[in-house]
Amino acid sequence: MMESQLVMQQEDFDRVLAIIQKLVRDANAKGVFVVDKAGQLVGEAGEMQGIDSTSLASLTAGCVAATGGLAKIVGEEEFPIHFHQGQRDNLHMTLVGDRMILVVVFDERSSLGLVRLRVKKAGAELAKLFEEVKKKAESEASRASSPFAEITDDDIDNLFND
Repeated sequence: MMESQLVMQQEDFDRVLAIIQKLVRDANAKGVFVVDKAGQLVGEAGEMQGIDSTSLASLTAGCVAATGGLAKIVGEEEFPIHFHQGQRDNLHMTLVGDRMILVVVFDERSSLGLVRLRVKKAGAELAKLFEEVKKKAESEASRASSPFAEITDDDIDNLFND
């Protein structure tokens, strides 16, 4: 089953940015990215200027998909946390809700423990936010599909008044 596109209003996007900007500060990270499982970049924050964030987003989604296949082979549903250690930079990826991935890039100025601690809180906030966005979109879609969606109480009153 294919999931519908997530449509965010500006205020929801601003809340996403506020959460990930706080995560950059609190985790002492170089950069934070929110990516959907389809590989689309949702938001980014931090000092990672000049990075190819489009490629980062699509490769992140591919990595999560491939690791999901490995998880199924060993009897897991999926692996919700991924960590990649490099010589200079490290990547911490966490699944948020059912369709988002939170990516934190950090170096020696931070630690895996600090990143995991801060990601846990930020991930919970993002999951709650994305669930609200999803419910709001579903509610609007159901109202729009109703043949009576455009009829107001005033219209009904006017119809039955002489």
